Amino acid sequence: MGSCTNSSYEDIGRAANVARQASAHGLKVTSPLLITPGSEQVRATIERDGLLADLEAIGATVLANACGPCIGQWQRSDIEPGERNTIVSSFNRNFPARNDGNAATLSFIGSPETVVAMALTGRLDVDFVHEPITAPDGTELHLEPPSADELPSRGFDPGESGFLPPAEDPSSVEVVVKPDSERLELLAPFAAWDGQDYTGLTVLMKAVGKCTTDHISPAGPWLRYRGHLTNISRNLFIGVNNAFALEPTGSGVDVRDGSIVPLPDLARAYKDAGIAWVAVGDENYGEGSSREHAAMEPRFMNGRAMIVRSFARIHEANLKKQGVLALTFANPDDYERIRVDDELDIVGLADLAPGKPVEVVLHHADGSTETILTTHTMSDEHIAWFRAGSALNVLRGD
Repeated sequence: MGSCTNSSYEDIGRAANVARQASAHGLKVTSPLLITPGSEQVRATIERDGLLADLEAIGATVLANACGPCIGQWQRSDIEPGERNTIVSSFNRNFPARNDGNAATLSFIGSPETVVAMALTGRLDVDFVHEPITAPDGTELHLEPPSADELPSRGFDPGESGFLPPAEDPSSVEVVVKPDSERLELLAPFAAWDGQDYTGLTVLMKAVGKCTTDHISPAGPWLRYRGHLTNISRNLFIGVNNAFALEPTGSGVDVRDGSIVPLPDLARAYKDAGIAWVAVGDENYGEGSSREHAAMEPRFMNGRAMIVRSFARIHEANLKKQGVLALTFANPDDYERIRVDDELDIVGLADLAPGKPVEVVLHHADGSTETILTTHTMSDEHIAWFRAGSALNVLRGD
């Protein structure tokens, strides 16, 4: 229960209300119940006001107020890989394998108070709204609809500050990372735009249907590498349904020899060969968690642009920050014009300006050429990021 989506003071207050009702009758949870406060402020406030104690009294485990099972940072010991089981959460995502990396897990979403009530019974087939729960002493508890204050009467407790001020002399700080570390890697700034149009771009993949940030850069066990861009980029697009190679999932066609290759391997091979590429997406490309690796990895692996029918807003913003051109088909049907062996030119980049369409020239393998229009939502600031190579380069003054 919890996460950044459903762990407001009122959310946890309603869940704690259910817990208090149960505790008064000696009830404890019969299945594991994990609580994730959404912020340090919420954690400190609900601890001060006794709500955490209410939940712990029935056997709940309170996790750190940070990303956890919601994005797959959950090392389960109660099941074997591939074992069919059910979890119920108040998170906002329940894609297969998202929370625990196990595709056989059936994941359902409910309100915070529903999650607590289900943990008391440990079953899916108990109607706790209308049916009683039997207490250890044999009495029956009819749960009352929970209520809670929307805001804390004493205001919020800010909790512990995690801010550490930077050194007065940054040049005195040396960051040392073991050369053979698998989990940490020092980042090199992305190269600035060279002032030329993008020409001869290879099409790495064309996503069909839903393509979330979980498809682009899955979480779960991959998060151990989130400080090592080279290693985590081995998951790039492994969940994508590619129109050019639907089976197996996450595969692409190496246009140099026609072979079917896992997309991260293909992207790496293109990068090593100095081949820049473009990816094509469908509607609402990049929906889901706002993980920046889903934008950093394509940039790192020599991706130059994403051309889609429509973007999820946060992912589009993240692409801009990394210096990747986030373009949208002016005519959504032009998505169908992109072929597996096309080469694309993105032209007129010297005149890139807010609100001005961008031309993309498609060079088909049969020798024919088509020009399509794309749009973008870049402001002058975003265009400065593109030219500098990334938003970070601008901040650094590179």
